[in-house]
Amino acid sequence: MRRFRLDIGYDGTGFSGWAIQPDRRTVCGVLTDALTRVLRRPVALTVAGRTDAGVHASGQVAHADLPASLDPERLPRRLARLLPVDLRVRAVRAVPEAFDARFSALRRHYAYRIATAPWGAEPLRARDTLAWPHPLDLDALNAASAGLLGEHDFAAFCKRREGATTIRHLQRLSWTRGADGVVVAAVAADAFCHAMVRSLVGALLDVGRGRRAVEWPARLLARGERVSDVAVAPAHGLTLVGVDYPPDDELAARAATTRNLRLPRP
Repeated sequence: MRRFRLDIGYDGTGFSGWAIQPDRRTVCGVLTDALTRVLRRPVALTVAGRTDAGVHASGQVAHADLPASLDPERLPRRLARLLPVDLRVRAVRAVPEAFDARFSALRRHYAYRIATAPWGAEPLRARDTLAWPHPLDLDALNAASAGLLGEHDFAAFCKRREGATTIRHLQRLSWTRGADGVVVAAVAADAFCHAMVRSLVGALLDVGRGRRAVEWPARLLARGERVSDVAVAPAHGLTLVGVDYPPDDELAARAATTRNLRLPRP
C-alpha cells in the first residue's frame, strides 16, 4: 500500500455535504463507492475540509492508502466513467506517508461570490453566486474585515461542536469587485470551524449594506459564544478553492502541531 493525494472538484448543489450520511447523497459517499468499484477493495478517504451541504469545491484535497501498483495517471480517467458530472477527481499522485490531507494543511482558501446587479446572478453562475439585492460598500467591507484578522476565538461565528475548539487564525479576509461586477470575498485561515466562513460573510454583508457599523463584527469576538443576530450566508455562494501544504520534510511536524488542541491564551 502507498499513500496517494487526490485533487477534487464538485458542484455542491446536489450533495448533502462531504461527510458520509445514511440515506444521503454526499461527496465522500459517491467518491468512495466509485473508488471501491475501480480498485475492487474498500477505500477510506481523509479530506482537507468537510464542506457543508450545498458548498462547492474547485480545490478540495483528500488522501487514501491504495495499492502501490496503482497507476495514478490513469485513475482520474477511470473514475470519470463512474462519477456523476457534478464530481471529478482532477489529479492523483503518490505522496509521502506523512502527508495527511487534514492535519498537514497549513491553510484553506475559500471564495464567496455575490452578484449585486439588479437582475441577480448570471444564469451560468447562479449555482455558485449569491444574488444580493443591495449595494455593497467595499471600503466598509474591507475595513470591517481587517478587524477580524489574526488568531481569535471565533465562537460568535461558529456552530459549536462538543469538544471542538473555536480558536482559529484568520489570515486573509478581503473583498474585491471583478470586471463582471461580482463581489468576491477571499478568505483564508489555518482551519475553519463549522459555518464560520458563511457566518463571517453574513455579518459583513450587514456592514456592506449599511445596517451595521464597521466595528461591529470585531466586537463580536469578545462574546465567546454563538451570536444569534449573525446571519449565515447561503451555502451556494461558497467554494473551497485551495489548500496549502508545507514541503514534504515538514509534513509530519505540521500534522503533530495541528493535532494539538488550540487553547485560549492566558
